[in-house]
Amino acid sequence: MRRVDLEAKVIQKSEAREVSSRYTNETYRVADATLEDETGTITLTLWNDQIDQVNEGDRVKIENGYIKSFRGELQLNSGKYGSLTVL
Repeated sequence: MRRVDLEAKVIQKSEAREVSSRYTNETYRVADATLEDETGTITLTLWNDQIDQVNEGDRVKIENGYIKSFRGELQLNSGKYGSLTVL
């Protein structure tokens, strides 16, 4: 699903971990945040600087994000063309 816009509360955030790109020799920091709104919960994937912007209890707004299935679970990403804003 593409072009996802939503506002939700961060109810949980994991510790950051490092992952290596399979295409380049670069490593990235990644963490997961669980978002909750009136429709339920979803995991938001946070990359690099986004990890430090978002804290438990924050309300966030995702614009032009996308949802994909990863290891059998739906995950929300802001992606290259989307944005993440802490409200």
